[in-house]
Amino acid sequence: MPVAIITGASKGLGRALAAALAGRGWDLVVNARSAGPLEEAARELRAAGQGAGRGAAARVVALPGDVADAGHRAALVAAAGELGGLDLLVNNASVLGAEPLVRLAGHPLDGLRAALEVNVVAPLGLIQEAMPLLRLSSYSPSYEEVASRVDSALLRGGGGNGEAYDSHPSTKNVRNAGSPDSPPYIGTGGAILNISSDAAVEAYPTWGGYGAAKAALDQQSAVLAAEEPGLRVWWVDPGDMRTDLYAAAVPDDDASGRPLPETVVPGLLRLLDGGAPSGRYTAAALPGESSSR
Repeated sequence: MPVAIITGASKGLGRALAAALAGRGWDLVVNARSAGPLEEAARELRAAGQGAGRGAAARVVALPGDVADAGHRAALVAAAGELGGLDLLVNNASVLGAEPLVRLAGHPLDGLRAALEVNVVAPLGLIQEAMPLLRLSSYSPSYEEVASRVDSALLRGGGGNGEAYDSHPSTKNVRNAGSPDSPPYIGTGGAILNISSDAAVEAYPTWGGYGAAKAALDQQSAVLAAEEPGLRVWWVDPGDMRTDLYAAAVPDDDASGRPLPETVVPGLLRLLDGGAPSGRYTAAALPGESSSR
């Protein structure tokens, strides 16, 4: 079965996407800072995996910790390796830098450093740690295979990706993958999904610190996509959602009319199912029920 690492998976979009993948039979490594909510989410994910109907139930490894900690990132990747490899890395964990949000003139610099550490540095650190496994994944088709069908697949919803198969035919020498003496890498590898924001490209008052961090994540993703043509690298703006993060950002705003994170998931699955090329996407522009600002 395919394997995914999802950070920030105890609630919100991370939990919703993890539930959808577990329902398809994916094995998961999930992370959050708080152990209690993460274990509660893991129980839900295991139940979803039991109902996948694809042979063995999906396995879920829940590891509480801070993605800004290098040791924790290594533990997440090691857990994926124990499950058989890694096909999808979802960098969803995020912090605002100030709660509630404030204008840049009064933004705490320590908060900005924290936002950059969690929203930019930690995703790159996890990508670096996971790169050998991602390069070995055979889950995604090559660009040559997908080029003739990706547009129509995205529009139709793709051909499905839940069939049983061996996505990790060789993981014995994973730590040597990409080393100078390893065989040339010809990419049909895994995928990286970085969760961005419209604050990365729009100038919203009080969203400057968080938006700057997400803009840096966008640029980092774009360069990574250019440097790693054998991987899929997607950075996605999910639009406004009814989440705890938004409530912390703007506590006086009535978020009751905002879309739930579950409405964004079908669009994310379209990227995966269609083998979409690397690039920036907005959930509102993807097929399926999704949200928009």
